[in-house]
Amino acid sequence: MPTSRTNPRRKTIHILGVPMDLGSGRRGVDMGPSAIRIAGLNQHLRELGHRVVDDGDLLIHNIEELRVGRLRARYLAEITRANRLLATKVGQVMKQGHFPLVLGGDHSIAVGTISGIARWARASRRRVGVLWVDAHSDINTPGTSPTGNIHGMPLAALLGLGPRELGGIGGRFKKVDPANIALVGIRSVDEGERRHLKRLGVNVYTMADIDQQGIHSVMGKALAKVTAGADLVHVSFDLDSVDPSLAPGVGTPVKGGLDYREAHLIMELVAAAGVMSSLEVVEVNPILDDRNASAQFAVELIQSAFGKKIL
Repeated sequence: MPTSRTNPRRKTIHILGVPMDLGSGRRGVDMGPSAIRIAGLNQHLRELGHRVVDDGDLLIHNIEELRVGRLRARYLAEITRANRLLATKVGQVMKQGHFPLVLGGDHSIAVGTISGIARWARASRRRVGVLWVDAHSDINTPGTSPTGNIHGMPLAALLGLGPRELGGIGGRFKKVDPANIALVGIRSVDEGERRHLKRLGVNVYTMADIDQQGIHSVMGKALAKVTAGADLVHVSFDLDSVDPSLAPGVGTPVKGGLDYREAHLIMELVAAAGVMSSLEVVEVNPILDDRNASAQFAVELIQSAFGKKIL
C-alpha cells in the first residue's frame, strides 16, 4: 500500500509465535511465524510508532515425536498442552495492559489465545467480542468433523462444544457469547457446522453477503455485533480468507475469497473503530507460498490493523 501515517494510538505489542501444524491436515504452517517475521513485521510495526516486544516462539513438539491419539481429534494432547501455555502467556500480556499479537501456526491456536483473554476478562469483569475472518467457520466437533483435524474445531471448543480438554483451558466456561461473535468471509461450511451456527446464533457474513452488500456494509454490521456490550475485541484473521490468487501459501486454500482491497479494508475499519485489543494471524504456509508473498501480505494486513493509512 502507499505511504503510511503514524498511528497516534501507540501500543506496546507483544509478539507470540506458535509454530504448530498439528491441527492441520498438511505440513508447513508451523513455519508461519518465522515467515511473517522474515517479512519485516517487527520493523514495520515500529515504523508506525508502536513499541514491539518479541516474546519468541512457544516450544511445540514435532509431529514425528507424537502419537496421533484420537482419530476424531488428532494430536489432541499436544494441542491442548500448547494452548494451555499460550493462554497463560496471553493472559500475562493482558495483565500488563499490553497488546498480544499471536502468530500461527494453524487455527487451533485460537483456543489458547481467546481462552487466555477470556480468563483475564472474567477476572476483571469484562466481556469479550470476537471478529473471526476466515474461509471456514471452524465450529466442527469430533462428531461432525470429516477429517478429525482440530484446526476446524477452535470456535466449537470456545463455545463449550467439542473436546473437553480444549474447552477447559482457562476455566470451564463459555469463553465468548455467540451474540458477540461475527464470522466474516465464510465460504466453506460443513453440514454439522451449519447446525451449530444456527443453534447457537453466531453472526455469519459469507462471501455471498460481501458480494451483495459490499465489505464496508458487512463490516459495519459485524463490528456492531462484536462490540455490543463488549469491553475487548479480539480479531482472529485466517489468511485463507483471502483468495488464493493473492495468498497461495495458506493452510487450506479455498477459491473465491477476499480480494486485496477487501482484506485491507477489513483491517482499516478495525483500526478506525479503535476497538481491537488483541490480534492473531494464522495459517501462513511457506511450503505452498511463492517467494514469501503470503507472509508479506499478512504483514501488510497487520500494518493496516495497527494504523497504516494511505494519507
